[in-house]
Amino acid sequence: MWRGVIHQYREFLPVTERTPVITLHEGNTPVIRADRLCDAPDTRIELFLKYEGVNPTGSFKDRGMTVAVSKALEEGATAVICASTGNTSASAAAYAARAGCRAIVVVPKGSVALGKLSQAIMHGAMLIQLEGNFDKALEIVKEASEKFPVALVNSINPFRIEGQKTAAFEVCDQLGGSPDFVFIPVGNAGNISAYWKGFREYREARQVSTLPRMIGWQAEGAAPLVLGRVVEHPETVASAIRIGNPASWRLALAAIEESQGEIGIVSDAEILNAYRQVAQLEGVYCEPASAAAVAGLIKYCRQGKIPHGARVVCILTGHGLKDPETALTLAPPLQAVEANLEAVVQAMGLG
Repeated sequence: MWRGVIHQYREFLPVTERTPVITLHEGNTPVIRADRLCDAPDTRIELFLKYEGVNPTGSFKDRGMTVAVSKALEEGATAVICASTGNTSASAAAYAARAGCRAIVVVPKGSVALGKLSQAIMHGAMLIQLEGNFDKALEIVKEASEKFPVALVNSINPFRIEGQKTAAFEVCDQLGGSPDFVFIPVGNAGNISAYWKGFREYREARQVSTLPRMIGWQAEGAAPLVLGRVVEHPETVASAIRIGNPASWRLALAAIEESQGEIGIVSDAEILNAYRQVAQLEGVYCEPASAAAVAGLIKYCRQGKIPHGARVVCILTGHGLKDPETALTLAPPLQAVEANLEAVVQAMGLG
C-alpha cells in the first residue's frame, strides 16, 4: 500500500523517528501520456501530464502540507495559519483536521473559487476573508506567526518545499529518468523551486543522470517575475496564480537560470483555450491555473522551440472541480427538451 510521500521518500526529507507523520496518503499521482495536445507534423514530442489534481484535497499542496504539519506538531504547535488563493487553505485545513489541531486561513475576499472555500469550511478551519489581495494576506499571517503561537504553513515555510520536491522524484521514477522539459504554472513560485530542488537531489543521489529545463508560465495580468517588478493589483481568471509578489521569487529565478530554462507569459484567453483542450482532447479536468503550463507549451510548440522527440512534462497542479464556475461560464446555456424520443433526437441533431 502507498503510505504517502514521507514514507516513500523519507531518506530525502527532514524527518526523524520523533516526527509524527500526518498523512492522507498524498502523492503517487499519475503521469498521463498526452498524444493529441500539440499533435502536428512539425511538433512531434513525447508529452506527459503530471496530474496533481488527484491528491487528497485535489492539488499539489498536499505534498508540502504533510511535511509542514508533521514538523509543526513535532515542534509542539497546536494551530497552523496560512494565507491562500484557495488550494493552500483547503490542504492546511484537511491536514490540521487529520492532526487534531486548529487551522486558521486568511483569503482575499471574492478572489477564491467556491470549491476551495467549501473544502476549508468543511474541514473546520477558521476562515477569515480579507479586504485585500493575497500578498497582503501573506504579510499579515507572517506577522501573526511571529507574534503568536501558530505555525505558518505557506510555502515560505521550507518544509513545504521539502514535501513538494517529491513530485520531481515521482516524475523520474514513473518515466524511468528525467524529462527534457518541465512546463509549470508559477504563482507564489514555490512549486517551480521545489521541482528543481527535487531533480537536483535525485541526480546527486545518482537516481537520474540528467536534469530538465524548467519552463515557468505566469498569467498576463499577474506576471511579476517576467516584468521584474511587483504587480500591485494582479488579475487573471486563473485564481491560483493571481499573485503579484511571489514569496519564492528569488528561488524561482535561480531554478530557471540554473536549469537554462525560461519564464513566460500567457493570456487569459490562451489559458482558457488550453483548459478546454486538456479536458476535451485528453479527458483530464484541471483547474485554470494548471492550464497555464499547457498554454505555454502550445505557444512553445508554435514557436518551434522544442526539439523533435523531446520528453516533456506539464504539471497540472489542481483538479478542475476546484473551480467549476469557470467551466460553466464557458459552456453554452443548457436548455430542457420535452421528455420524448423525438425531442431528444432532434436536440441531438440526428433527426
